[in-house]
Amino acid sequence: MSKAFTRESDQEDDDEVPPLPPVAGGKNYITRDGYDRLRAELFQLMDLERPRVVEVVHWAASNGDRSENGDYLYGKKRLREIDRRIRFLTHRLEIAEVVDPSVHHGGDQVFFGATVTYADADGLETTVTILGVDEADSAQGQISWISPVARALLKSRVGEVVRLAVPGGVQELEVVAVQYPTPTKACREPRAAEG
Repeated sequence: MSKAFTRESDQEDDDEVPPLPPVAGGKNYITRDGYDRLRAELFQLMDLERPRVVEVVHWAASNGDRSENGDYLYGKKRLREIDRRIRFLTHRLEIAEVVDPSVHHGGDQVFFGATVTYADADGLETTVTILGVDEADSAQGQISWISPVARALLKSRVGEVVRLAVPGGVQELEVVAVQYPTPTKACREPRAAEG
């Protein structure tokens, strides 16, 4: 068969990024800020980066031999990466359920979006913010609401001791403080999740 009628790779276009494993109840909770960041990334890819790469690939293809044309080969690879990320972001935004944690401002019970300070048995205090799977950044002290620590802390109150299963047994954590963002005028007005 002629090389003109074969794909560059039979697997390259078909390798979908598998969606994250389903979470309890099939929910994909996310804050408005997290949703807006994912949406901004999606639009940046669709409106800016993808057209720019398409232009480079078109230019490189017009130069003739594509088999050894680095701009063409890299551009096609980059287009597949961009398209894969666009599909992933589109799917994650479609199933996102935007939650406003500021509705719990002033409360002492742990819910999604809370910044929780807890102490372990040695008295070492740790502060974490419980956020969505797609927005949590452990380097900033943020954990996903489906993580073991978050699952142990959810629905507890200040002063309560929760049990966390760890590889070495069970660890007890005392909830020391719970904080939520201050409500803003924009947060008080109901907003439907945009797609």
